[in-house]
Amino acid sequence: MKKPWHAFYPESIPFEVEIPSCSIYHVLERASKDFPDHIAIIEETVKLTYSELKHAVDRFAAALHRRGFKRGDRFGIMLYNCKEYIIAYFGVQRLGGIVVQLNPMYQQHELNFMLGDSEPTWLICESSQIEKLDALSYRSKVTIVTIDRNCNEHPYLYNWIDEENDDPPSLQINNREDIAVLQYTGGTTGTPKGVMITHYNTVAAIYHTYITDDGALERPCERFFGIFPMFHGAGLMLMLSCIFYAGSYIPIQHFRIHDVLCMIRKYRPSQVSAPPTVIVALLNHPEFKEDDLNSLKVCRTGSAPIPLEVLQAFEKKSGVLISETYGLTESNGIFIRTFMKDVRKTRSVGIPVPNSEVKIVDLETGLKEMPTGECGEILLKGPQIMKGYWKNQEETNRTLRNGWLYTGDTGKLDEDGFLYIVGRKKEMIIAGGYNIYPNEIDEVLYQHPAVAEACTFGVPDAYRGETVKIAIVVKEQNSLTEEEIVKWCKERLAKYKLPKQIEFREKLPKSAVGKILRRVLAEEHLEQIKITDYQSGKRY
Repeated sequence: MKKPWHAFYPESIPFEVEIPSCSIYHVLERASKDFPDHIAIIEETVKLTYSELKHAVDRFAAALHRRGFKRGDRFGIMLYNCKEYIIAYFGVQRLGGIVVQLNPMYQQHELNFMLGDSEPTWLICESSQIEKLDALSYRSKVTIVTIDRNCNEHPYLYNWIDEENDDPPSLQINNREDIAVLQYTGGTTGTPKGVMITHYNTVAAIYHTYITDDGALERPCERFFGIFPMFHGAGLMLMLSCIFYAGSYIPIQHFRIHDVLCMIRKYRPSQVSAPPTVIVALLNHPEFKEDDLNSLKVCRTGSAPIPLEVLQAFEKKSGVLISETYGLTESNGIFIRTFMKDVRKTRSVGIPVPNSEVKIVDLETGLKEMPTGECGEILLKGPQIMKGYWKNQEETNRTLRNGWLYTGDTGKLDEDGFLYIVGRKKEMIIAGGYNIYPNEIDEVLYQHPAVAEACTFGVPDAYRGETVKIAIVVKEQNSLTEEEIVKWCKERLAKYKLPKQIEFREKLPKSAVGKILRRVLAEEHLEQIKITDYQSGKRY
């Protein structure tokens, strides 16, 4: 059925796309068959062609199979962006196994839960992680493989690859049912949940991205810049898109703005996907020049809303149009986006990709569809939506209802079906009975010429219930006072939205993908209140 947003699809983009019935491994197999000698990975001084990458993947899969790994078994990958991550990922997919995504920055408490919940039999990591893993209660149930040659206590990945083994067995996949990845949510609203992503979900997401790039990228000529970590859903999908294009993937292990700028100049990427904080860092770097990004064909941003002032400044300086995207771990990456051509609307993250739907429902019951232009919870439906939460049917039933994913995010649709993100339902500030959305205040703060980064969050207030607090990082060689910020906001916001508390910081807490963490700022505020009250004699 035709939807309002279909009128804004470029002529070359269909409303519906037939999703191939294949495994994720097929994406690599196809690229290596079509372009065996093309460079697949560029990592410092090392370059791997597609035939070399596939050979390493198949040999790793054969070694793993000989040691008893079989379809449906779990394999933890706990690595920063590197070629070994890609080898291990596709090796597990070659056997029909399930990759458990593990952030190398996780500490013992987080790892104990995730390993106990997912129950992997194998795990690959750097040797520097082993001491942390050895302290876990689950440690005795998992075999560790390392990517470091000199770690004699554990198997070395490349020794397995060099072994003489029989070929791995033929791949038998039910792509709609078989889980490819367990991607744990960050636990921002409680205990982390393992999002079950199937082969079909992933292949659908790859095809949707390809279709909506609308010919901007070609096989096999492109270079993809791997800023998002692959242990995060956005980074994993970026790597898979690169393999689909038979492009060259350039993994960035750790984001350091000066190093990244040097790498951009050296490798001249044609595709960059990055969170808004990276865009801000580039803009604020004194050596960033207009021609640094003249090789770019596609630039995407996601994981958090990008302030309008930042978007416009970046596009003006770089000459590259930014494609905004919206998606969740549960929707397996990009679900809504601004297309590369035709209509873009200010402050909108765009329209659904093919095969996908969006609607807005009331915040109280989640059953009443909201009129055009009114705010409510965002619901999504499409083939890339997760299968459910691992071993958690109660949360699955709460989040997936009648084929719709209840995102927990708030937004509104205009008459053309363009989506505008307002915030997260749980981040909304209710002050004196007024609903206040932090993103709206962030947008105003970023317009100030001296503000480098800003984040708005709610804190307890005896009279209003909650009140507005902001944390600000000031640009280098600039100064800013509380009075100046309040004056700036008074000219642009309703009185009830004005910040009552202002904190200046050298930096803001961020997630692994560079998303500013409101929750952490709120928690730090509460902890400081407790310390102050304790010192004054108040007891809890």
